[in-house]
Amino acid sequence: MDPDLRVESDRLGRFSRALGESMTSLTEARRALEHVRADQLGTRELDEACDGFQDRWKYGAEQLGDRIKAIHDGVRLSHAGYVQLGRAIESAFRVVEQRG
Repeated sequence: MDPDLRVESDRLGRFSRALGESMTSLTEARRALEHVRADQLGTRELDEACDGFQDRWKYGAEQLGDRIKAIHDGVRLSHAGYVQLGRAIESAFRVVEQRG
């Protein structure tokens, strides 16, 4: 265990919220692109290129979303654990103080 390890739970909480917001933004971007059809854009070559991009974007965005979700879940659980630990330590000090 690293004796210099310090965790700022408020920053961890903000990071967790930011990850959650990024998942929402990514989902919204994917949904917005689902409504754009390549055949609305122009030439056949452009339509084919756009279809290919849509397929790659969807796959990549889904993979990225899965990874962000996994990180978000871990950070959220870590934050909750540190908050709970902090409360337990405060409670223990109060008990010791009352006895002292």
